[in-house]
Amino acid sequence: MSTRRVLAIASAVALMLELPFASLAQQAPAQRSPAAAAAQAPQAIRATTELVLVNVVARDKKGNLVRDLKREDFTVLEDGQKQQVSSFDFENIDELALAGQSTPTTTGTENAAAAAAPAVKQQATIDARDRRLILLFFDFSAMEVDQIDRAVDSAKKYVNAKMQPADLIAIVSLSTNMRLDLDFTDDKKKVLSVLSAYNSDSGQGFDNGATGSSEGAAETSGAFTADDTDYNTFSADRKLLALQSIIQAVGKLPQKKSLIYFSNGISQSGVDNQSALRAATAAAVKANVAIYPLDVRGLQALPGGGEAQNASLHGQSAYSGASVLNDLNSNAASQETLSTLAADTGGKAFFDSNDFSGVFSQVQKDTSAYYILGYSSSNYAKDGRFRHIKVLLNRPDIIKLEYRAGYYAGRDFEHSNHTDREQQIQDELASDMPATDVAVYAGTAYFRRDDSHYFLAVSLLVPGSQIPFVQEKDKDSATLDIAGEVLEGSKFPVGHLRDTVKLAVDSSKQVRRKNVQYNTSFLLAPGSYHLKFVVRENRTGRMGTFETDVQVPDLRKVPLRSSSVVLSSLRVPATGKNKGNNPLVGDQTELVPNVTHVFTQDQHMYLQFEVYDAAKGKNAQPAAADAAPAIDSPTGKNQGGTDSPVKNQRESIRVLTSVEFLQNNLKVYESKPIVATEVTIPQRKAVVFQLDLPLQSLKPGFYTCQVNIIDDVSGNYAFPRWAMLIKDAVAAPAAPPAAGASSSSSK
Repeated sequence: MSTRRVLAIASAVALMLELPFASLAQQAPAQRSPAAAAAQAPQAIRATTELVLVNVVARDKKGNLVRDLKREDFTVLEDGQKQQVSSFDFENIDELALAGQSTPTTTGTENAAAAAAPAVKQQATIDARDRRLILLFFDFSAMEVDQIDRAVDSAKKYVNAKMQPADLIAIVSLSTNMRLDLDFTDDKKKVLSVLSAYNSDSGQGFDNGATGSSEGAAETSGAFTADDTDYNTFSADRKLLALQSIIQAVGKLPQKKSLIYFSNGISQSGVDNQSALRAATAAAVKANVAIYPLDVRGLQALPGGGEAQNASLHGQSAYSGASVLNDLNSNAASQETLSTLAADTGGKAFFDSNDFSGVFSQVQKDTSAYYILGYSSSNYAKDGRFRHIKVLLNRPDIIKLEYRAGYYAGRDFEHSNHTDREQQIQDELASDMPATDVAVYAGTAYFRRDDSHYFLAVSLLVPGSQIPFVQEKDKDSATLDIAGEVLEGSKFPVGHLRDTVKLAVDSSKQVRRKNVQYNTSFLLAPGSYHLKFVVRENRTGRMGTFETDVQVPDLRKVPLRSSSVVLSSLRVPATGKNKGNNPLVGDQTELVPNVTHVFTQDQHMYLQFEVYDAAKGKNAQPAAADAAPAIDSPTGKNQGGTDSPVKNQRESIRVLTSVEFLQNNLKVYESKPIVATEVTIPQRKAVVFQLDLPLQSLKPGFYTCQVNIIDDVSGNYAFPRWAMLIKDAVAAPAAPPAAGASSSSSK
């Protein structure tokens, strides 16, 4: 039997980042004896708070930097409300005397080009205080060859001519994937080595596609112009999510980080990319990162007939001036996103200039000397709204303060919209660390449809105590979001599931004593698969995850070809969407699998399985024992078997089965054998066995249940077994799952 059960009990862990920048933030812990540490551990009190960081540059009337301010000189207002400044720091980079010193990288994860530089003696971590942290992010995903050369040459000129001893440089690139090419270092040779490794092949041609209209588009001799709007939306999100990933990787460093973004623009598709843009800017503000976008296209000429390297234009736009207007609008739209990134994070955008040195000078100027103010907001609402920040000084000689205008507050589940909630589900599906706030059980079973396709039944179970209910009129209600995927070989998706289950019961107290079960299915070929499902209850947003590996066997390679054995304690009326090719549906009823294999004495245990391609032969009249009822119970029956002696048959099948219970390796019960002499479902060459076994004669305890399956003609046999628990009967008969709580769909 292939049914598997998993109970998730691990603590929830959030996967934050993939880039190894975090070692910069490692600080030497205070030295304590093991005994002292152990004594203090049980008394620790853990609390979670979000510290808002504000970088402030103060200048006097002459524009000179002011370096002698104290914490009490500042007043911070958020949405007009005064905030308590809990942390204060001053970064004075200009006075750092590090000339002539060489500092190693922080993690040693630079690429092969950087590793070719002369080896230096490395240390584990590096102190980022009073250092200028600069990230060079080269977005090669849509750059032309000349744009790549200009971007890389400008970075080399900065390193050779303007890079200061206090500057720490990290380099990240994005093409078909994103990678860290060099960790933070002030070694010029390593930086230049990485930059020299970039070439024209780094660009991958992820430029924007057409919008479906041939008017004003370049002539390509094609009769059809595709609409690539969805692709353009994906491309823009890809760039913004890459920015967000880099920013989150350096979030543990309290110092200000400057990210120079080499790009040829990001074109948004209406409001579709607003969510990713907002997430990137919010992450930058939280991580104290200022973004300095640099448009590597430089100063552009937009001729009416298009650029020389492009083909002639379709239509009349080249002669009416519409093509120039379209080019101007497109150029401005691609730069608008970069401007937003700069304005919302405290950076500055550089457009329409062939001199790229200005961005490096601006970064050094903005990070020469600055104050870091930290406070915990008095507004605890996680509504995702923009919070305006205002910084005041009590000194009249300082006339200019430079700081960011505000930040977006975090958004909890209650305030999230449909898009955010859907993204949360998809993120959890893609996460390597499972959520375990909600307990989820699951079981699987396979049935053959034909030689190359198998019906994989999946049952997800959530304890009713895990689901909070709300009162609506005369019923308690709740909803569950369920998403899942099936990966072949843990790599290629071959099945998807997305559904919302609505629960409505007369009393939530009834549900808390039961389980909510969701049944679904997939049609798969024989092979190895990885299943992952996410369940979220939509009152608090808590989620649970179940994942496991499942093997769908090729029954052509085994002597006795049988399906999984499904155990159940419940039959329910089959609904319209549950009918069809589902093997668990028959005679207007559906068998609900028992995922946990826990039964009570007052229940019946229903078993169902199938035997395929049973051998045919000349069978004599069966013995009296073979003709006995399926189970020593008035309700016992067998579909595909016989309860009475059969006559001599010519070329008939003969499959026998029985059920036995073992405890401490001793047989304590065995049912009477059942004999099947004809195929139940000719289309699938299947003999279906359905057994009904009352449990009142078995004492409470753990058992090993075994099903004996024998093909008497071919001499093949199988003995699948599993563990199960029988409990004392409850005061009232066990009721079925909550109304609307059991759902099934076929994928």
